[in-house]
Parts: sequence; structure tokens; C-alpha cells
Amino acid sequence: MFKKILIANRGEIACRVIATARKMGIATVAVYSEADKEARHVQMADEAVLLGPAASRESYLVADKIIAAAKQTGAQAIHPGYGFLSENEEFAARCEKEGIVFIGPKAHSIAAMGDKIASKKLANEAKVSTIPGYNDAIDTPEQAVEIAKGIGYPVMIKASAGGGGKGLRVAYNDKEAFEGFSSCRNEARNSFGDDRVFIEKFVVEPRHIEIQVLGDSHGNVVYLNERECSIQRRHQKVIEEAPSPFISEETRKAMGEQAVALAKAVQYQSAGTVEFVVGKNQDFYFLEMNTRLQVEHPVTECITGLDLVEQMIRVAAGETLSFTQADVKRDGWAIECRINAEDPFRNFLPSTGRLVRFQTPPTTMKQGDTSSLLGVRVDTGVQEGGEIPMFYDSMIAKLIVHGRDRNEAIAKMREALNGFVIRGISSNIPFQAALLAHPEFVSGDFNTGFIAEHYGQGFFAEDVPHSDPNFLFALAAFVRRKSRERAASLSGQLPGYDVKVGQDYTVIEWGKKGENRHVPVHVDDFSGQHGVAVIRVEDKNYAIHSISRLNDITIIGTVNGQPFTAQVERGTGKNSLALQVQHNGKRMDALVVSPRMAELHRLMPFKAPPDLSRFVLSPMPGLLVDVAVQPGQRVQAGERVAVIEAMKMENVLLATQDAVVRKVVASKGESLAVDQVIVEFE
Repeated sequence: MFKKILIANRGEIACRVIATARKMGIATVAVYSEADKEARHVQMADEAVLLGPAASRESYLVADKIIAAAKQTGAQAIHPGYGFLSENEEFAARCEKEGIVFIGPKAHSIAAMGDKIASKKLANEAKVSTIPGYNDAIDTPEQAVEIAKGIGYPVMIKASAGGGGKGLRVAYNDKEAFEGFSSCRNEARNSFGDDRVFIEKFVVEPRHIEIQVLGDSHGNVVYLNERECSIQRRHQKVIEEAPSPFISEETRKAMGEQAVALAKAVQYQSAGTVEFVVGKNQDFYFLEMNTRLQVEHPVTECITGLDLVEQMIRVAAGETLSFTQADVKRDGWAIECRINAEDPFRNFLPSTGRLVRFQTPPTTMKQGDTSSLLGVRVDTGVQEGGEIPMFYDSMIAKLIVHGRDRNEAIAKMREALNGFVIRGISSNIPFQAALLAHPEFVSGDFNTGFIAEHYGQGFFAEDVPHSDPNFLFALAAFVRRKSRERAASLSGQLPGYDVKVGQDYTVIEWGKKGENRHVPVHVDDFSGQHGVAVIRVEDKNYAIHSISRLNDITIIGTVNGQPFTAQVERGTGKNSLALQVQHNGKRMDALVVSPRMAELHRLMPFKAPPDLSRFVLSPMPGLLVDVAVQPGQRVQAGERVAVIEAMKMENVLLATQDAVVRKVVASKGESLAVDQVIVEFE
């Protein structure tokens, strides 16, 4: 067994590998860029080596620097995590040549599966079901149209070296095939340095289901059940679960056996994932093989009780698998939510900056420890006070739950999301909460088009459902009553000016455009010492019991005997007098006042927001990579104005109306804040 390994990655996956290495008694070496010098993975490792500047191409993607770091520290092996160099056959081969063990498959396996065209041919030879299509590189858009017509629309146009949703288009007619081919080719050339494109049939109502495989260097390969990954946004997974609520035992067995056959065909040694697209009749076709650890591997760890990182390390050290296919378990149900630094209410634009608060829900499951299951686990590479840089992807944490069945897992996940506190940046937690509450998700009746179908026009606050909105009013009144009692207990108050506690309140829900809702609330049987009260909202009583303190953002307690977790805190800026209440993804700004004050509040004039139509504002923090207009230039609606880049994502800003440019305020290469002015029109 290795004495020391280097982790050629960052963020949560680097922390994940360190956790298992520590359990196995293996020393660890972290590598980092200048942007990550204070990062959590650097602090967790036994040693750390600086690679270079923030940009990946100058740090995490430079094989020479990583090899040099391994030699300098005496690391015997390198774990690549996922992304960066994890599926780079040249890097794997280089490690072997330098006498360093690559904790992953051999270079020839990566090469065979890394090329989508070659891998499909190999899959056919291994008698794995494949999608009808044209498996050779296509040269022109005209040829692409002819091939697409031959296969029959809809078709999927894919870059051979693609991944992560890049270099992929779905075409439903000749025009889309023509344009999609050109777009895919350009995207593939820019992202992967390989512009080969192929075409295959697009499966209607498809589900994305993948099989986890594990092979050793002695010819043994097993499959570790499946993961359901159909909840995707722009081809990026959002929620994953294991097992799938869709496939039958027969389909599971058939998919697993085909995945093993493919792995054996390329002499696969390590953890890997064979991805399938599954039709509504459970017909399944091979998509691709990911020759690395997957982001969503924790859900497989939960249901099998296996530490996949440990298995990868043991296989790389030459050990034989300690179990057979018959030993593989499938216990309970696991779900993972990817917590991303993005604003779901601003079309999921990246959100960078400092994590002012980062408080995870209580956890009972730990990375690298599968002895304690049926609980909650958080995999993350960030910590409170840390910076979320613009140079890397937007995922900041993975929230994993394990329940006895799917309904229990969903309930655990909703409660865990309620207790996840992130401040300073925006996160997609409200979106995750809405997905988990959607009837089609709860029933398991969904496919890869689920998000596009239900949230194709964007995600808005009103899209977040709540089974009992009046509970939010009751909770706001409970917290306000508690704070009034504390204020009344302060000594030295002037006679006649002392704080009156009262039992009757009005909760004013602040809405858009000054459209406020006034809700009368009566608080009874209040005991601050015991944290109990009965609160009447409209015609329903809410018996709340919570001993959470006033300065706790997370409020834990029971309402009418049922447990709840919610978040309540004082607002900021113009909402500083209100309480922000969040529960099950729903957020409400509530001003809790006396009935008389509510009457006076109705008389306050509404201050309309300023007219910003003459400005182009930055919708997210990021780097201004291009300004396409000049002062005096006349632009038309829909014309390109500027391009901003953050977290591997390029955002093109377009003019919303015909106008003349008065002034270009920001300069190319400048780092922008949210709502910073870029261009002003006359």
C-alpha cells in the first residue's frame, strides 16, 4: 500500500480523497493555484504545493508541474479526482513512465473510451446495445443534414471529445442540423482541441441512467448497481439518486452485465461509469464511459456500503477485489443534490464572492466512512469566510441523504436543504427544494427533459411551492414575539416609553411593486423560557415549540407536533426592518408590526425603482472578455453588446432595444460586480 499520494485536483473532490487516504493511514499532498491558497483542501492535506496562477491552464492542467510536485514530495501515486486531467490518457501514461502510479484506469482504457466514436465501435464489438447513428467524423454541415435525414429526426449532434454538455445539440429539422453541426464543431475545437463531430438518433422521453463498474488488475469486474441522473439542466446533472425509480430488476441486470462486458473489453482497472440512455419502454443504449470517479459516486456508496475511493486506491496498489458480484448490496435509497454557486432567479448565472455564512445541516454520515448510513452527508471544499473564485466550476457542495426508501430519502433531503445556510453568494437551494416537491419528481415519473419542460422560461420565486404558506407567517410572529419579550426585559427603560409586548400583530408580506399582503396574527400561551407559543393565523392554530436562540439563523423545532427546520434572520438594506423567513425553498420578507403600525404602513407611498433601461448591467460577477460596441454606434435589439465569463461559463449580453451608445463605462479585462454598468445608451 502507498505511504503517500498526491491529489491532482481541488475543491470537494480533493477533500473527499484526503478523507479516505487519512482513514487508510496514507499521507496526502495537495496542489493548488494562487486563487486556492486558503482553500480547504490545502488545509486538510499533510503537504501542499503551489502550481501557479489561478487559470486552470496554468495550474491544474499542467502535467509537468503536477509530476514535479509528486517527485518533490515523494508521492508514490496520484489521484486525479474528476475533471482537469482525470481522463487525460497522456497524463496517465506519463505517470507510469515516471514511475508514479495513476489511481485510475490504464492509459489504453482511457484512450479507448475517451473517444466517443471509437468507444461506440468497441461497444458494438462487445455486444453492448448502441443507438442508431453515423459513427464516423462528419466533414460538412451539408453532409450532417443528409445523415440526419437518413437516421430520422430528432437527432443528437455530438463532439467526439465532448463532455459536460459541451459540444452537444439536438436537432429536429434540417435547419437545426445545419446550424447545430457548425456550433458543435466550433465549441469542440475551442473546448477540447478536437473538432470531430458525429450524429446519432435522439431517444424520445429519455432517461439518463448509469452503471457504476469496478475492475481490478486481475481480470475481475463487477457492477455496483445504477444511478438515476435524469434531472438535468442544460445537460448538467442537478439531482442524482440510487437506485433508479424506473428500471426493473431484469433491465438492471441486463445493463449491469453489458457494462461489465464493455469494461472487460478494454481491460478496465479502477472505478468507472458506463452511461446509458433509456427509453420509456426500458430499451437502453450505450452513451459513453466515464473513465474516472463520478461527482455522484456518494449515492452508490450509500446503497452498497462501499468506499469507492478506497477501492480505487486498493486496485491501483495491485490488490484483488475483496468481493464478487453476488456480494454487492442494494440497501435503502440515496439522493444527492449539487449545491451550486449560482442565482436560480437570475437564470442560474454564476455567483462568486465571499462566503459570509456557510453552515451545513447536521450530518451523521462522513466521507470515507460507510459504517454509519441512513443519514445526511455533506461533501464540500469550501468553508465559512472562504472565497468562491470565478475561475472554476460553480459546484460548492454536494448534499447526500440515505433513507430506507425513496419517500424517506426525499423527506430527509428537503429537511436538510432547510438547514443549509449559505450567505454572501447566491445558491441553487430554492431550485432544488422546488424540484424535490414537484409531483412528477415525487412519483418518479420524469425524464431528461423534466427541467426544460417545467422551467423552460426560467425559474421564479412563485415557482417554489409551499404546502402551508401561513406557517411562514406564524413563524415570523413567533420570532418577533420572542424578540419583543427580550426588549421588554431590558432595564432602565423610561416610564411611559417602555416596550409593550402585546399579543396581536400584523404580518406584512413585502411583494413586488409595493403589493403587500397584511395578515392579522394572534400570539397566545407564549413562554419564552420554554420556547412555546400558540399562534393563530386566519382560521388555523400553530403550536410552535423551539428553543433556538434569536441569533440562530436556523430554527429547529416542532409545529403541531411535527418537526421542522427553517431559517429566520433580520433583513438587509431597505428590508432591514423585516424578517426573512425561508422554508422548503420558499422565502418571504415579513414585517411584523402592531395593528396600528400596519394601518400607518398602508399610507406609505410606494417608491418605484429607477429606470435602468438605458444601461447594460453585468448580470453576474465575472470577467469582461469583450465589449462589442463603441460610443456613437447605433445598435439594434438582439445585437451583441458585451461578453462576460465566470466559472467556465460565457454569457453574451444583447441589446434589448434599438439605441445609440452614449458611453462605454467598463473596459475589456475588467472584473465586474453584479449590476455594474458596462454600457450606457443615449
